[in-house]
Amino acid sequence: MKLNIAVLPGDGIGPEVTNQAIKALKAIAMEFDHTFTFTYAPVGAIAIDQTGNPLPEKTLDVCETTDAILFGAIGDPKYDNDPSAKVRPEQGLLRLRKSLGLYANIRPVKAYDTLIDKSPLKKHIIKGTDISIYRELTGGIYFGKKHLSDDGNVASDLCEYSREEIERIAHLAFKAAQARKHKVTLVDKANVLESSRLWRKVVTDVAANYKDVELDFLFVDNAAMQMILNPKQFDVILTENMFGDIISDEASVIGGSIGLLASASVGDKYAMFEPIHGSYPQATGKGIANPIASILSAAMLLEHFNLHTEADLIKTAVEKSLRLHITIPDLNTKYDNVTTEKVGDFIEDYILHPNDTNLNFTNIHLGQSTII
Repeated sequence: MKLNIAVLPGDGIGPEVTNQAIKALKAIAMEFDHTFTFTYAPVGAIAIDQTGNPLPEKTLDVCETTDAILFGAIGDPKYDNDPSAKVRPEQGLLRLRKSLGLYANIRPVKAYDTLIDKSPLKKHIIKGTDISIYRELTGGIYFGKKHLSDDGNVASDLCEYSREEIERIAHLAFKAAQARKHKVTLVDKANVLESSRLWRKVVTDVAANYKDVELDFLFVDNAAMQMILNPKQFDVILTENMFGDIISDEASVIGGSIGLLASASVGDKYAMFEPIHGSYPQATGKGIANPIASILSAAMLLEHFNLHTEADLIKTAVEKSLRLHITIPDLNTKYDNVTTEKVGDFIEDYILHPNDTNLNFTNIHLGQSTII
């Protein structure tokens, strides 16, 4: 298969983790005789510095003429700490989603057995957790009309949804559930919000087309609590934009690190794949950023094009790295000198030699040659 992939590394640790994902994709291409080409373009704070625009037109053009987008991370403290800034890195990401029609964000959440002790939750609560969160991405309060009074003392944000916006992501969620454990949980606030009542009505209508899938409902406050009390009860979670943003970040603690969570943002024509973590500027250039989420995002990219064997090989390599403690320090108490790049090197080597990889772990942790 030939794929043209737009690479938007972004800010902070974005370039570092994205490099490891590309390393994995190049190894897959070599192992399975695919051809992947990569076209780089700026987005976020670095794009503002270069052009004054967080999503330059040239970057958007690149995205519109490639098969998929591999995204890093955006954000910079000089914008985060300036409430008066009119141009912000995040505006680039929001515009990218809207321009490409990326209306569905898909976030897998899994508790890896080897990392259960890293979670703040008890082992018996999280063991076996496997959730897929479907978050609507281009509607709701993030994209609704915004108003600030002339005196600056009153502000409002409109949360608005149409039946069509709800139906299209609901169908994706139910189809996903059919390939999983046949359960969809709609998270809303239908006891208070009119927009949530529309969500509940439309999703109920859509559910009639999927007789083999159970549908239940949770108010978002209860869902947040249940995510901590009993995450194993969930299969596919379906929700609107802001609730999905919050719930999916909460879910990151289940696995012990937000650096493990990948995501896909898909529409009818385009698809983008990215880790859910931020730019983590404090870690930039230190080799301590966790590349696993970015690498797993590359696996989701392959799945999008039905390259499931290839995606499974990346996932197996990731699980092997976790089992052998080839992870960065925040997940690793056994070794203290595994870097972002070394994690990528290990996964690359496993992909290329899945049956006979023989890594000299003493050397890899000493920073010497990795291969015997």
